Amino acid sequence: MPKVTIARHILAANEEVAAEVRQRLAAAGVRCINLMSGPGAGKTTLLERSIARLRGRLAIGVIEGDIETSLDAERMEAAGSQVVQINTRGACHLEAHMVRDALEALDLQRLDLLFIENIGNLVCPAAWDLGEDLRAVVVCTTEGDEKPAKYPQIFAAAQVLLINKLDLLPYVDYDLERVRAQALAVNPGLQVFALSCRSGEGLDAWCDWLQTFAVRPSAVPAQAGPVSQEEGAAS
Repeated sequence: MPKVTIARHILAANEEVAAEVRQRLAAAGVRCINLMSGPGAGKTTLLERSIARLRGRLAIGVIEGDIETSLDAERMEAAGSQVVQINTRGACHLEAHMVRDALEALDLQRLDLLFIENIGNLVCPAAWDLGEDLRAVVVCTTEGDEKPAKYPQIFAAAQVLLINKLDLLPYVDYDLERVRAQALAVNPGLQVFALSCRSGEGLDAWCDWLQTFAVRPSAVPAQAGPVSQEEGAAS
């Protein structure tokens, strides 16, 4: 029986384009973060607050990934960021060729830091290299404290974990230390930030770290690349 190798060929082609994206961003001196989460964890609000706090310190651009609408891109534009919208029309993740095409609409020479806000999904984005320097995954206190145990691949693929909506801790059944321990068991190298976009708690530490990341490439881990289902399960 012949082997089915279509998925492998697709990922190999994606990695070639991702390398092209990475080289282009590096040549322009732009650092890039692939921001991932499940739906509603607060990625867009986190970007709004980060852009506002870093205004005058970093020039930030955003590539917005959504299945439909330009609502999040409009929020980024209102926050003062260069922004490009990608609508996948049903696809559950972004791919490197989408990012490569989106770069054409950005003035990279005027940027220090580029965020790629991926589709809200804790499964598929972990497998796709977009040409980023670093991956950050966002969870929040309203979505349950078992996410790192249930979706280990995306935490294994990330270098940063953000635990959002701390202001709601008094009202939900959420064990912050359990989440931290689960995530670090999957990936001991994760840098963890606990914060609230609503109250502002923890945002200064996050934004100070972003500024260091943007200007000092050697201060953070190298881009880790995608993690397969098998690798994530074994971590």
